[in-house]
Amino acid sequence: QVQLVESGGGLVQTGDSLRLSCTTSGRTFSTYAMGWFRQAPGKERETVAAIHWSGVGTYYADSVKGRFTISRDNAKNTVYLQMNSLKPEDTADYYCTAASQLSKLRSHEYTYWGQGTQVTVSS
Repeated sequence: QVQLVESGGGLVQTGDSLRLSCTTSGRTFSTYAMGWFRQAPGKERETVAAIHWSGVGTYYADSVKGRFTISRDNAKNTVYLQMNSLKPEDTADYYCTAASQLSKLRSHEYTYWGQGTQVTVSS
């Protein structure tokens, strides 16, 4: 069974930084595109970042460009989301996702996803 476990969320102030981590089990991590989506009360699910299995291609939502960076370490079966210059609008539950193609992550066609980690940015 493939499992994704997120960590690194917390309560921070506007302008602070957080690094989210997603550690995966299973034997196919290095062949999957990985990403993060977030969900907040009253808002639609938003794919914030995604990365190709090789790490050479990335996607970022316009709302986080220039502030968030996605990366992966296939040797550690881990994907990261570095979040800088956080804003109250970033407050949400953040979920790690996996799919066979990066485009599927953008369209929320996940193969696997985690339990989520809470990020709260105070105003």
